[in-house]
Amino acid sequence: MASVPSLASSVNQRVADALVSALPEAGAADPLLRRSDRADFQANGILALAKKAKANPRELATTVVGGIPTGGEGDVIREIEVSGPGFLNITVSDRAIIETLAARAGDDRLGVPLNPSAGTTVIDYAQPNVAKEMHVGHLRSAVIGAAMVEILEFTGEKVVRRHHIGDWGTQFGMLIQFLIEHPHELDHKAAGAEADIEVSGEEAMSNLNRLYKASRALFDSDEEFKTRARARVVDLQAGDAETLAMWQRFVDESKIYFYSVFDKLDMDIQDADVVGESGYNDMLTETCKLLEDSGVAVRSNGALCVFFDEYKGPDGNPTPLIVQKSDGGFGYAATDLSAIRDRVGGLKASTLIYVVDARQSLHFKMVFETARRAGWLNEDVQAVQLAFGTVLGKDGKPFKTREGETVRLVDLLDEAVDRATAVVREKAEKVGLSEAEIVENGRFVGIGAVKYADLSTSAARDYKFDLDQMVSLNGDTSVYLQYAYARIRSILRKAAEAGDRTPVAHPELELAPAERALGLHLDQFGELIAEAAAEHAPHKLAAYLYQLSSLFTTFYDQCPVIKPEPELVVGENRLFLCDLTARTLTKGMSLLGIRTPERL
Repeated sequence: MASVPSLASSVNQRVADALVSALPEAGAADPLLRRSDRADFQANGILALAKKAKANPRELATTVVGGIPTGGEGDVIREIEVSGPGFLNITVSDRAIIETLAARAGDDRLGVPLNPSAGTTVIDYAQPNVAKEMHVGHLRSAVIGAAMVEILEFTGEKVVRRHHIGDWGTQFGMLIQFLIEHPHELDHKAAGAEADIEVSGEEAMSNLNRLYKASRALFDSDEEFKTRARARVVDLQAGDAETLAMWQRFVDESKIYFYSVFDKLDMDIQDADVVGESGYNDMLTETCKLLEDSGVAVRSNGALCVFFDEYKGPDGNPTPLIVQKSDGGFGYAATDLSAIRDRVGGLKASTLIYVVDARQSLHFKMVFETARRAGWLNEDVQAVQLAFGTVLGKDGKPFKTREGETVRLVDLLDEAVDRATAVVREKAEKVGLSEAEIVENGRFVGIGAVKYADLSTSAARDYKFDLDQMVSLNGDTSVYLQYAYARIRSILRKAAEAGDRTPVAHPELELAPAERALGLHLDQFGELIAEAAAEHAPHKLAAYLYQLSSLFTTFYDQCPVIKPEPELVVGENRLFLCDLTARTLTKGMSLLGIRTPERL
């Protein structure tokens, strides 16, 4: 089904047509339509147009109003009022609201249009490090990135996921050499048995932690081992078969662990999407040669550097981007620039999004500018760092354990699920949930709470990780939205059981204020999705859904749906609004990666 024009676009078109009729010499004109508290919409474009045409703005506004049909049965606009020096306050008809929503309800996509200029986006997110535990700092990249994938795909964008894991570097010499000398350190206790993925994940991380600590202790205390470990780094970089096979064991063991954590987060990560630092090894030498031959990079004290006039260190000297170190080793910049070459040249990306900590902003500014100078980024390709802030504790300081250590991500997620399960259990008897449903809903509510707390904050801002607030039934929380959805599903089930009414749109009805407010907000869904996609701003979708739930609560309080029993057509129309609200909520929440249980 074709997308459904929103009320805003319908009103905008009518005002724009009237502007052209009133002032044809001005050509196409933008009414500058926006939502308004005084009416449904306000058009502010007449002032600028009148100034350009040297006309009286209020007189022009009056002429424009005269050219717009209002008040008739088939008219979208019920009334227009000229306000102030030439603003238009516009109220749409109740019929137009319900007819537009009915058209949306008849579409699986809820009338949300596909982006006509959709391209290919490569999104780099969820980037853990091999042989290292995931901590709270990995949370935001994973959650924000996964939401952006869903939102962009829903708008018609082709999205290529890339998990740029840290799977290369000098530390692997130490780890590989230790494993060669202690070959059973990564063996599984449950070898050959089918182990639960979460248990396997914990066991894999336990093995890696034990091996890392033991190899580090030996590296620091035994000079001969240190020499062998450093030689092993050379073997790894040279592509020695035995060394690479051992390195692959670390990668595979880490993936067991990564995937168990992502499974807890209710995120789907595919092997094909995991292209770590090592995936670009074969390109590094060529990348450096291209940069040096073109003059984009120059040698400085033996290192290959790119200099920028605008970036200076504390001493006032330029801060360079080091692509290749003086000892011949490659820095992060070489890998990141090679990845850009691959993503633009090989994957044909029109947009590159990097969901990376804001503290790496300078690095990415330098990398993007270097790629532009080299011609790998051009006006047809947009590169963006979706920079995110820090996760803070209740005290407003970076989130740490009482011992001052970084919080393990799995511990944090497990605690969220435990807290949420307790909240679900309190209401379970009233709803009639089984133990299995309590456990499942507890997981959906707990993980949803963590994701929503992150996504309801602008990515660039720091946010406080407060589980008590996150699982609260009151306020701007995922649980509040999930309960709103479950309440609507309960209403619809009761209506179906009664058997005398179903959700049916009745455009002929006059709407109560709460019905109008809910209907107008439902109609904004498509515009909001387009805005969140274009601005890479999932927090705007979260804010929309919270407001939708709040408007539904007001509607349900003020407009009886089942009891006391309203007139049949009124009840059917209100059930229709309930049904569309539920569908919009569950679609919006799914785009944020959050489940909406049917009963809660």
